[in-house]
Amino acid sequence: MRHQPVLLVIAHGSRDPRHAATVHALVRRVRSLRPGLRVETGFLDFNIPSAQGMLESLAAEGVRDVVALPLLLTRAFHAKADIPAVLRDAPRRLRIRQAEVLGPSPLLLSALERRLYEAGLTPADKSSTGVVLASAGSTDPEAIAVIADIAREWWHTGWCAVRPAFASASLPRTEDAVRELRELGCSTVAVAPYVLAPGFLPDRIARGAAGADVLADVLGPSPEVARVLLERYDAARTPMLAAVGA
Repeated sequence: MRHQPVLLVIAHGSRDPRHAATVHALVRRVRSLRPGLRVETGFLDFNIPSAQGMLESLAAEGVRDVVALPLLLTRAFHAKADIPAVLRDAPRRLRIRQAEVLGPSPLLLSALERRLYEAGLTPADKSSTGVVLASAGSTDPEAIAVIADIAREWWHTGWCAVRPAFASASLPRTEDAVRELRELGCSTVAVAPYVLAPGFLPDRIARGAAGADVLADVLGPSPEVARVLLERYDAARTPMLAAVGA
């Protein structure tokens, strides 16, 4: 391949150092899956390098083409407003294409199940286990609808029940969904955080899971998440490659 755009992963950022550490671990896994692909990281807030600073550095190096990939699970405010604003202010010599957000994806459902099994469940537990799909939350109706759709899709794979919950901005909260699954009669209740990295809102999810039997870890640098990043990159780079005749 004569031409391969740089993959710039744009993460939200957090004051919690676990957030950046998890993002960097995920990026390392992406690099390991696609040797030779240049993968960089930029943050919208709190952490360095900033997304804007990384774009300026790439331009200064002579990089021409960049795929900017939002490290986000839904198309909410950051994907619709914050990241496009950063990209509009990027150096003009860069050709930038914004990739789609990570979710929804069957691979992310696989990653959620991986985390639940790592937390102690087995496939044999599915029919008796109710799962809370706990996301960060959003005021964006589209993002909320996507979480509800994912919960319904996941339930059809054999769980006793799956209920969405939100750590902020929307209802129900994790603890309310846990209570609902208890009342529904599920013999086991598990909480699956639909979040990428630790931080303030994942900690709130964990507190809300106090009444559950199982609390899974965040998605983090799971291989399924890394594969989704590469899928989104490939989908975004295809028209760029066609434009330069690669």
